[in-house]
Amino acid sequence: MEKVALLRCEEYDIKLIEKKLREGFELLGGDKFLKDLIPYNSKVLLKPNMLSIEEAGSPVVTNFNVFEAVIRVLKDYSNNIAFGDSPGFGDSKKAAEKCGLLDVANKYNVKFEDFKDSIHVKFEDSILCKSWTVARAPYEADVLITLPKLKTHAMAYFTGAIKNQFGCIPGTLKATWHTRMPEANNFCKMLLDLNSLVKTSFAILDGIVAMEGNGPRSGKPKKMDTLIMGKSLTAVDSTAVRLIGYDNPLDIPALKEANDYKWGKVLPKDIQILGESIESMKVKDFELCRTGGNFYFISPGVTNFLRDLIAPDPILISEKCVSCKRCQEVCPEKPKVIKMINNKGKMQPTWNMKECIRCFCCQELCPCGAIETQYSMLGKILKMNKR
Repeated sequence: MEKVALLRCEEYDIKLIEKKLREGFELLGGDKFLKDLIPYNSKVLLKPNMLSIEEAGSPVVTNFNVFEAVIRVLKDYSNNIAFGDSPGFGDSKKAAEKCGLLDVANKYNVKFEDFKDSIHVKFEDSILCKSWTVARAPYEADVLITLPKLKTHAMAYFTGAIKNQFGCIPGTLKATWHTRMPEANNFCKMLLDLNSLVKTSFAILDGIVAMEGNGPRSGKPKKMDTLIMGKSLTAVDSTAVRLIGYDNPLDIPALKEANDYKWGKVLPKDIQILGESIESMKVKDFELCRTGGNFYFISPGVTNFLRDLIAPDPILISEKCVSCKRCQEVCPEKPKVIKMINNKGKMQPTWNMKECIRCFCCQELCPCGAIETQYSMLGKILKMNKR
């Protein structure tokens, strides 16, 4: 049975967060647990969520006070700490500066890794993906600790401890994975393989202020007063999704694949919650991005036909669009399925839905929340019947 520490933390106060983190580690086994997790002076890499270049305190990225509190705890066990990420769009150093992480890192002599140095490796013991190009820093770290945000996600329904390591794929190479694996089940198998490859050791999920609605970038902040900690990424994510309204964690594609392939513990009966109870921390009115579920078909042609008939489409909220062309730039397809057209004197995107793979990179990285997802009438009926 996997153990997860579920903690109530009501504000982004460094001293309070540090106190809660130490309580969490004590629940998980205290000093012995930490010494086993981080052998003396190990090379530790912290992997925050830096999806894009955001202001300090934004619910899009890992909060800088959580980051600092984590460093304060880990400094007792290693002086060889670094951090890094590769945003979906924009320069990683600018992202780290803007959200306050770089200032914190400099304060504690924590090295910044921009994840531009990559390494090509084979991974034979995989579920699906045996050939990889990943950032060198996470691959070569002794201990990789992931610091995700608790957020909704248009493709994966939820993003947390498992999906955060997608940032270990350097820069624009992320887009190639969306193109290769547009189906959620295969994309999530890839995420599991990626976590196995970089050997993610521990997760501390920042849900003090989470994101609901049109996540992972354009949703709304949602105060949840929550920190979740554990060695098992699946157990941490399973706990998180139960807090926001998924009574069955298998509704989340990544957790379903993890359960099917026995990659990690997912079901509540296999997870011991320490600290607060699920019931005391549940949020009753959390706005989910999409309802979970998967479609499995024998023929790719049938799958694609039904995907086009049932799956949600990206839709433009015209009044929010600022004509920045970001959506077109991040589209992974060649040729691009997004074109900018003149709409009443304003250049705005339009999609070739016959070629669109529905990776939702455009929605995920729109800087002004101008792109949302919308189901067809049939998709809405099936979605309602699934509840």
